[in-house]
Amino acid sequence: MRRLRQVTKIVREQGARQLGIRVLNAATRRLGAEGEDLPVRLEDVRKADVESRKPVVIPPIPQDGKLTINWVTAPPSKGSGGHTTMFRLIRHLESLGHECRLYLYETFGNTVADLEPVVRDAFPFFKGSIHDVTEGMADAHAVFATAWITAYPAFNDPCAGKRFYLVQDYEPWFYPSGGLYALAENTYRMGMHGFTAGRFLADKVRDEHGMPADHFDFGCDADRYQLGSEKRDGIVFYARRKAPRRAFELGMLALEVFAEQHPDVTIHVYGEKIGLPGPQFVDHGLVTPDELNSIYNRCFAGLSLSMTNVSLVPHEMLAAGCIPVVNDAHFNRVVLDNDHVRYATPTPHSLARALSDVVTSPNFDAIARAAASSVEGRSWEAAGHELEKVLRRELST
Repeated sequence: MRRLRQVTKIVREQGARQLGIRVLNAATRRLGAEGEDLPVRLEDVRKADVESRKPVVIPPIPQDGKLTINWVTAPPSKGSGGHTTMFRLIRHLESLGHECRLYLYETFGNTVADLEPVVRDAFPFFKGSIHDVTEGMADAHAVFATAWITAYPAFNDPCAGKRFYLVQDYEPWFYPSGGLYALAENTYRMGMHGFTAGRFLADKVRDEHGMPADHFDFGCDADRYQLGSEKRDGIVFYARRKAPRRAFELGMLALEVFAEQHPDVTIHVYGEKIGLPGPQFVDHGLVTPDELNSIYNRCFAGLSLSMTNVSLVPHEMLAAGCIPVVNDAHFNRVVLDNDHVRYATPTPHSLARALSDVVTSPNFDAIARAAASSVEGRSWEAAGHELEKVLRRELST
């Protein structure tokens, strides 16, 4: 039944020709040839004249000051860091009485009826309504794009509301130089107001694309990640084979070098199942936050690689007294801004050396306590406060 709804929705929205293209692409992938589905609807890209500027229409704000905010997003799922951050912001706004609506954008033909149970299960605290953005949005005070593919429907939709853009990564870097790179980059030229994860992204979109932007600092979920009393005997790697920006291959090579030098140290891997590469490795796959906190507390160091913006992982590790080893990059240093993080040149041997230096550090208990203390007070509530301040300012001018 769900497959039938997908096919019907694709034909209705994109035509029988697009369904044929999808079938052909699926067949070529099964045969080992190239033929990937585009993450954005071509009709949305064609419709968007990104250099045009429409009049900004903001409905009157009621006397009680409560705002209505539309969030355009790819279908959220459990374990998605970007969606988790978005819902943390939404949760704060809802706690203040603002109404948040979710408008789902995806290209695989799933209906809201199919997707809503997944969203409610992953983020049960969310109070708002859930809709299909292709059916049009109701007027709001603010409309948020949350990824480059969602910027196109947010830009095109005729509903009232000032356009904002939650930027959590520099998404053109997800692709080689080419068409998708350009399509992602063009979204920073749509005249939206950016709200970025960390100062690096705000500086980048302002300096390179002239996009006005504010930023929020990364928080840390201190209720989930905290220093425990477990005996430490390992290291941990955040592995995301399906996300090229997480440099999975580089991380695995670094772990192989480290394992040769430290055969008695357990190597924990989580994020997705990778298959056990050796007897030292524990392949956890996708874990809950509570399970992850326990893993961090059993580890001296954690390897967290990102070739674009920094991930949420290093702050979580620090809270549990696990020392993050990250690739040395300007964006990592700017956003993390923490003396307990170890930076290493992104080569297998340099990363392995940094892990080894942590594991062999004397008096590690004191190091762990200092690392955990360094992120105390970094709550996500501060990010929510910053967002509401930005909304109040921008909607009143």
